Amino acid sequence: MFVTLDPMTDIASPAVPATPAVPASTTAARHRVWPILLVVLLADALDLIDATITNVAAPSIVRDLGGGSALVKWLGASYALALGSLLVLGGRLGDRLGQRRMLLVGMAGFVVASAVAGLAVDPAMLVVARTCQGAFGALLIPQGMAIMTKTFPRDALAKAFGAFGPMLGIFAVGGPILAGFLIDANLFGLGWRPMFLINIVLGGAGLILAARVLPRLEPDPSARIDLLGALLLVIAMFGVLYGLITGSSDGWHTIPIASLAVGLCLFGAFAVRQATTAEPLIKPTLFRSRGFVSGLVVGLLVFAAFNGLMYVISLFFQLGLGYSPTRTSLALLPLTIGIIIAAGSCMALITRLGRTLVLAGLLLTAAGAALMLWVVASAGLAATWWQLALVTLVIGLGAGTCFSSIFDTALGDIDHDEAGAASGSISAVQQLAAGIGSATVTSIYFAAVATGQTHAVIRGVAVVLGLCVVCLAAVPLLPRKAAALEH
Repeated sequence: MFVTLDPMTDIASPAVPATPAVPASTTAARHRVWPILLVVLLADALDLIDATITNVAAPSIVRDLGGGSALVKWLGASYALALGSLLVLGGRLGDRLGQRRMLLVGMAGFVVASAVAGLAVDPAMLVVARTCQGAFGALLIPQGMAIMTKTFPRDALAKAFGAFGPMLGIFAVGGPILAGFLIDANLFGLGWRPMFLINIVLGGAGLILAARVLPRLEPDPSARIDLLGALLLVIAMFGVLYGLITGSSDGWHTIPIASLAVGLCLFGAFAVRQATTAEPLIKPTLFRSRGFVSGLVVGLLVFAAFNGLMYVISLFFQLGLGYSPTRTSLALLPLTIGIIIAAGSCMALITRLGRTLVLAGLLLTAAGAALMLWVVASAGLAATWWQLALVTLVIGLGAGTCFSSIFDTALGDIDHDEAGAASGSISAVQQLAAGIGSATVTSIYFAAVATGQTHAVIRGVAVVLGLCVVCLAAVPLLPRKAAALEH
């Protein structure tokens, strides 16, 4: 489903759709409403858990399969880029072919891809499986909101929205903790593999429940799908990222340079396609709003910085401080708790404070990054748990404030009839930012790791701090007020 946050970040209320709920007389029977909600939450749980588990699992996977720093970068990036590139297309396919059908296909494909990831014998097989997870996730995630909007009575829909924030928070906390415990438990001698294989159980249960309770909604055969635009975006994003990852890992020879050039050219072709096709994936009219464009840029930078920072902190805990996966996941709890506290607190303030909350979130995040620099520079590998807990808590508070405000504020000047398209574009950008950030910030970290863990962390965190400063300069361009709830 479309939400206003991602990995370790999807902790806020869903973007409320502009289309009103169908009256209760034409909806599914009320006793079937909550099982439908359970299916949607389970789908989101699969996405959130698999988006966050590699933050903690990357070192263990590399020790087993090899692949070095390049595999660390691709573990999160391949999933997020496939999901982000295809997310809007997945929603359109649900409109045309039926949301129930697409949800079942997406969940079944996600389960199969997870099984392949859990049984991977080399880095290439694992990256392909992660990419397939993201692609099937793009079919799975958008359908939940559409099904709920069409089948829930309005009072039940409001209650369902109220359940999402706490539940998504639990999933975000649970993903890294689950990964840490499963890796250290070494079930059946499988090491990290059960954290993917467990999706066979979760997804299998979701498939059975979905087949039983999801209503058969009428598809819209007239809905048009821009397959060429989606293909151009996917190839462009992977071309750019392949060039960045290969160049930073193996040197800037012909292949990474050519990959970057092809990716950028295809991205230009995608932009031309969106401006000329009758049914673009991203409406060109949205980019006439300065506030919306500014919000997309700020959101892209913030989510990229945060996702990259999560990898750097996790790698520092394990490779620098020698933490086990379980201890690492527990050490990250203050950060996730900070996100949940801030996001929950800001939900009631966003429509009144708008971009002021974005400013507060960026200042807090910058303060957390600066505090991280000070702790690592002064204490290094002797940093205590309470110093790191304070640092990660402040970063989490800042991130949670940003995550709950940036995109809602970006929608502040968008017309009501374009809110749905804008929300879909925002969700896609959020996922793309996660992939770009996890790859680029970790590239900076690994480029400096030869001179020591402390230096590598300082370099990575300094980039995050710099991005926060850039975003601060863009805050005055955002709309003053956020979108209203019904927007």
